[in-house]
Amino acid sequence: MTASGSGPMEHGEARTNLEAIIRIDSELNLIQDLDLLLERILLEARRVVRADAGSIYEKEKDRLVIKYAQNDTKQKELPPGQKLIYSVFTVPINEKTISGYCALTGSLVNVQDVYTIPTDAPYSYNTSFDRISGYRTTSNLTVPLKTAEGKLLGVIQVINARDDEGKTAPFGKEDELLITHFAANATVALQRAYMTRAMILRMIKMSELRDPKETGAHVNRVAGYAVEIFDRWAYRNNIPDSEREKRRDTLKIAAMLHDVGKVAISDLILKKPAKFTPEEYAIMQAHTYFGARLFDDPQSSLDLIASDVALTHHENWNGTGYPGWIDPMTAIPTKADEQGKALGRKAEEIPLAGRIVAIADVFDALSSKRVYKQAWSEQDVLDELRKASGIKFDPELIEIFFEILPNIKQVRSLYPEQE
Repeated sequence: MTASGSGPMEHGEARTNLEAIIRIDSELNLIQDLDLLLERILLEARRVVRADAGSIYEKEKDRLVIKYAQNDTKQKELPPGQKLIYSVFTVPINEKTISGYCALTGSLVNVQDVYTIPTDAPYSYNTSFDRISGYRTTSNLTVPLKTAEGKLLGVIQVINARDDEGKTAPFGKEDELLITHFAANATVALQRAYMTRAMILRMIKMSELRDPKETGAHVNRVAGYAVEIFDRWAYRNNIPDSEREKRRDTLKIAAMLHDVGKVAISDLILKKPAKFTPEEYAIMQAHTYFGARLFDDPQSSLDLIASDVALTHHENWNGTGYPGWIDPMTAIPTKADEQGKALGRKAEEIPLAGRIVAIADVFDALSSKRVYKQAWSEQDVLDELRKASGIKFDPELIEIFFEILPNIKQVRSLYPEQE
C-alpha cells in the first residue's frame, strides 16, 4: 500500500544508491552473527533511502519483536560514544499497525505523513510513541523481509526521509524500489545467519542437556553484554570502525560458546546439587581447556577467539583464576610454580575477549535464578562486581560496564528466560 509523494531522489542518485546496495551485499555476507547482521541491515537500509530513523523487527510466532532501533537526531543529543536506548516491545501481526499490516500482507507500506493517515485505512499510527520520545515521526516506509519461498523473517521500518537540505520529506517511488531490492538481498544474508545461529544453538543445546545453567537465553545475554562492553572499549581505544565491526562479530559468537567444554564433564559433577569437593572442582575446571580443544585446528579468526574465550574466561585479573598457563591439548602447565602447578594468567596476560566474557558471564549468573539458587538483587550484583574490580576483573572493563549499564539492562530485556 502506498501513499507517497514523488520523493527527493534524482535518477543519478538512485543509480549511485543501487551501486551501494551491490557493494553492501558482499559486506553483509561477511557478518556471521544474526543480531549484529540485523543491526547492520537497519543501518544500511536507512542510508540507502536517507532515513533519519528506523527499526527492524524479527518475526516470532504471530508477533513482531523489535531488535534494533536507530535515530540520528536523538543520537546527536547523546554524549560521544553513548548508545541510544530504546524500548523493547512486540507488535501483533495484524492490520492495526503499519508494521503489523506489512507483515500480515507481505506488502510494502509507504505513508507520507503518519498523522494524516486516511480514516478508511486498515492501520493507524500510535502518536503516544512520539510524545514519549520527544521525536516527531512524519514519513514512514515499511518493507517485509521475505525469503524467495515467501517466508516472512521480519520487517524493516524507516522513518523521516531527508532531502538535500536536511528537511523531512516523503519517501518516493525510487526509495520504494531501492529498499525493496535491498530487503531482498539482505534476506539472503539473514537466512545464512539463521543457519549459523541454529548450528551454534544446537551446540549450546548439547551443553544445556548436560548443564541446565547453559540456556539459550543465558548465552545470548552473555554474548550481548560482551559486545556492548567491547564497543565502549573500542571507542575508548580509538579502534577503527572496520576493525571494530570484524572483532565484535567474532566476539559475539565466541562468547556464546564460552562454556561449550562442559559437554565433556560428567553429569555427576555438572548436576551435583551440593558444593563440589576439591577433586570435583578440579574436574569442573577442565571444561575450559576441553572447550579450547574444540577449536584446536583454527580455520578463521573466530576459531582463535573462541579458543581464547573458552580457555580464559575463568582467569582472574590478579592471577588466582584457572586453568592458568597450560597447553589445552595436554593440560600440562607451560608456566608452573615450585610444586608444578600451572601459574594463573593475570592482568593483560588474559586475552581481552576472555576478560570481557568473564564479566558478562558472572553478571548474568548472579542476576539469574537457577534450580540451586535465587537471583541476586541488582544492587547486590553491582556491589559484587565493584568489589571484584582489580581482583577478579579488569578494572578498566568494570568501569566501562558501569558506564554502559543502561545498555546492559536493555540486552537483558531482549533475552528473558523462558518459563
